Amino acid sequence: MIQKIKIIKTIIIIIFSLTFSFSANAQTVEEIIKGRKAMFSENYQNAKKISILLKSKRIEEAKPLMKKISDNYIKLLDYFPENAKEGFKTGALPSIWENKDEFNALMKKASDDMIKLAKVIDTAEDLRAAQKELMWSNCSACHSKFRAPH
Repeated sequence: MIQKIKIIKTIIIIIFSLTFSFSANAQTVEEIIKGRKAMFSENYQNAKKISILLKSKRIEEAKPLMKKISDNYIKLLDYFPENAKEGFKTGALPSIWENKDEFNALMKKASDDMIKLAKVIDTAEDLRAAQKELMWSNCSACHSKFRAPH
């Protein structure tokens, strides 16, 4: 009898835990849109810091920021579900969902390019050119097709 009670208690705990974890992971549309806006904003702020650090030849300090930007681009792939197309002052254009594969490929490329930038800056002759090619060009490509003018 005591064994059955322990088993029932364990099952109840497991069910409660699973229910709680599923509801904790579910985000509202507002959280999704605000989350992606925050990540893009963080990426922009970090990109500006990278420019300042590279201009000052503080290359090693810039590398962790490049990794953070790269990681954010991968996380952003999950921040454009069908139900988060509008609202909460999103700057996202419908072209993201109309060209989802292209958008996702650009996010992946931007992530990969930040890792490449972290590797080439040690030997690059022109740090500004490397930044333009591997960082800022991805920002421009995305903004020109997938973000509303602001």
